[in-house]
Amino acid sequence: MKREQAEKMKHTLVAVLFLMQGMSAVGGTTAAAGATAHLSTMLPYLTQPRNMNGELSSSPKLFANVSGSVNDEGTCQCSVYLPDTTFPVEKVEQLEIITTTLSQKFEAELSKVREYSKKIELYQQQLLNLTIRVQQVETGGISYTELDFQLLKVEISDLERLVTQLKPSLVGSSAIVEQIYLEITNLTILVSELESLDKNNVLAIRRQIVSLQNRLKECEENATKIPSPPYFPPGTCIHRGLMNVSQPYVAKLNWRGFSYKYGSWGRDYYPSNPEKEVYWVAPLNTEGRYLEYFRIYRSFDDLLLFKSMYERRITYGEGSGAALYKNHLYYHAYGSRYMVKHDITTNTQVLKKELPGAAVGNRFSYAGVAWQDIDFAVDESGLWVIYSTENNVGNIVISKLNETTLDVLNTWQTRQYKPSVSNAFLLCGVLYATRPLNTKKEEIFYMYDTSTGQEGRISIIMDKKLDTIQSIDYSPTDQKLYVYSDGYLVRYDVTFQA
Repeated sequence: MKREQAEKMKHTLVAVLFLMQGMSAVGGTTAAAGATAHLSTMLPYLTQPRNMNGELSSSPKLFANVSGSVNDEGTCQCSVYLPDTTFPVEKVEQLEIITTTLSQKFEAELSKVREYSKKIELYQQQLLNLTIRVQQVETGGISYTELDFQLLKVEISDLERLVTQLKPSLVGSSAIVEQIYLEITNLTILVSELESLDKNNVLAIRRQIVSLQNRLKECEENATKIPSPPYFPPGTCIHRGLMNVSQPYVAKLNWRGFSYKYGSWGRDYYPSNPEKEVYWVAPLNTEGRYLEYFRIYRSFDDLLLFKSMYERRITYGEGSGAALYKNHLYYHAYGSRYMVKHDITTNTQVLKKELPGAAVGNRFSYAGVAWQDIDFAVDESGLWVIYSTENNVGNIVISKLNETTLDVLNTWQTRQYKPSVSNAFLLCGVLYATRPLNTKKEEIFYMYDTSTGQEGRISIIMDKKLDTIQSIDYSPTDQKLYVYSDGYLVRYDVTFQA
């Protein structure tokens, strides 16, 4: 405690000396010299540590650095530096720098906030103005500009163009379209008048345009909409004949493989039990002539999954003209004019009878399909056979058969050359013949009605997945065409004329 008091006394004496130095400047040179001499004697005492008796300590330590000088006027000047190591000067400086930086950032953000506030006020005013304008338009208190009329003219021009495009697509009368076109012309005149006179009736014009657009849309839908075909119960012939066929549905490859490109397949027809499902597939051997094996399936799903009810072997059939009717397979016996009736359940030949006058030996087979001299067919009325004779110079001959005895009940001779058609089938007593247009399309181009004896040309296009059609069989049970094409089993739905 006493040491601290001594230190404080030293600091006080130094301060007194500085005060005396200032006062000596007024007292003259002598006083200054005396003060200087006194200062010279006092500084060592003040700047060196001493003990309690005023004596120098054994190891003096410098705690202050004092330097002095006398100016031209004789005044003593000195500087005293008292170090203070306990005060954190560097940290204070860092705090000052951080404070300055934060202040600058705060001012920048504050400026942005002020700018955003001004923009928000501007947007609020714009929204208010837009709200007022919308209310005025809704209440009809504002006039339309020149741009509104230009838009009207563009819309009317579009309507006129649509009507012009719609005219060629309509089949039959186009009176409705002509009436719409006349109304569009009247609208054009009316818009021109309103543009020069009254601009407050634009809403009425727009309503008329919307109405016309809706009517045009209905016309387009009616022009492009394909009506659903009328329904006729299977097994009936109350329609007016074949109208169209669907896109092909490829069921699968035949059960013997890709190399067996010739053959036939279809669904059995039971007039007394039309719900019964029995399918048959009869690929020829690879040379495209011999019919030796066929399989029977109890459902279409079983056919797709290769789950046959049974497989049968016969010796031998010829060509792809076989057909299944009432649980019996009818086919052309190899190398002869004989027709064969085969029971598929017992796998026995029931009957064999010659077809009188039939040309055989690949004499008048179908175009592109060999060994199909005798082609059996089934329709709603029963069993038929399609063939050719020398007496009819190779033209198609149609005979109605008694399925029990295979006797010929009636015969019709056509004027269509058999080798010029690719295949044929019967539907409700009408023969339909096909011909290839290219590798992707087949055309049903010829018909012969056995009920009237009339024949003629038609054009019904059949899309093909493969190049050649080896056989076509019609099933009255589901009204489908069963096509054997290059080894694949293909089906077509048929539609009839009302």
